[in-house]
Amino acid sequence: MASGPDTDNDFEPAVPLIGKPRLPRGRAIELPGRGTTFIREVPGPSGAPTVILLHGWTVTAALNWCGVFEPLAEHVNVVAIDNRGHGRGIRSRRRFRLEDAADDVVALADVLGIDTFVAAGYSMGGPIAQLVWRRHPTRVTGLVLAATFARQPTSRSESATLRTIGLIGRASRLASRKLRLDLITRAAAKDPSTLTRPAWMLSEVRTGSIPMMLEAARAIAKFDSRPWIGDVDIPTGVLITDLDEIVPPDRQHRLAALLPHAEIRHVQMGHDGCVVDARRFAGPFIDLVRHASGLDTLPRP
Repeated sequence: MASGPDTDNDFEPAVPLIGKPRLPRGRAIELPGRGTTFIREVPGPSGAPTVILLHGWTVTAALNWCGVFEPLAEHVNVVAIDNRGHGRGIRSRRRFRLEDAADDVVALADVLGIDTFVAAGYSMGGPIAQLVWRRHPTRVTGLVLAATFARQPTSRSESATLRTIGLIGRASRLASRKLRLDLITRAAAKDPSTLTRPAWMLSEVRTGSIPMMLEAARAIAKFDSRPWIGDVDIPTGVLITDLDEIVPPDRQHRLAALLPHAEIRHVQMGHDGCVVDARRFAGPFIDLVRHASGLDTLPRP
């Protein structure tokens, strides 16, 4: 990875008319034996460690991390992947599994020649990051877990809802692409917040595989790292979104309690704060990436 972006040609320009921010240029990349995924990269300082960013459910790397790409690259090399089934990530006939998404991350690191890295996950990206460490412990030197959980559903009804969404996703593989997109559009129209969201946000969501995104709900319902997450023995940061309506703060606190040596930060925002209030999110998130990367003892650039 080169040292620092050379020119603005390394970035896609912003498109204010649809709310699209300035983003690092993305590229498709083949993961041998797995499929084609899509990444965005920003090189950091010479010799800096690398962080791989893992986004949340139904969104994309661009949408989840749009506010941190450039400020984060002042400290580390940044790589962000579209998780399988999301955005322009890997498409597969297999049912969505978080374990496969975790293995995709290490396959990507192999292709890019990255020996070790920090895994940073937001929401659904948190379980993926945890599984990357669990399945490939020698590759991960630090973890950052933001707005996420060790176990998401806390009741039978909540678990049943997520599993039902997953079954709908499986069945939707038989539907046409147009019908699937109509499903997203109708669901978005029922959300009052859609009226205040830039058109670019919905267009990013629509790039994903609707069956695989819905199937991911079942994978989220099944995920439970409580029996083993306390074994994490690398620098770890937990960022708690105190006003979160999707991953309630008490679940985030339970995760932090299972990681007794984790560095913890709080930010007063809801689950979409990483996008709609990206500047406020970036500060504590970057602090935790620096901690997980072993840079917190060094002066900031």
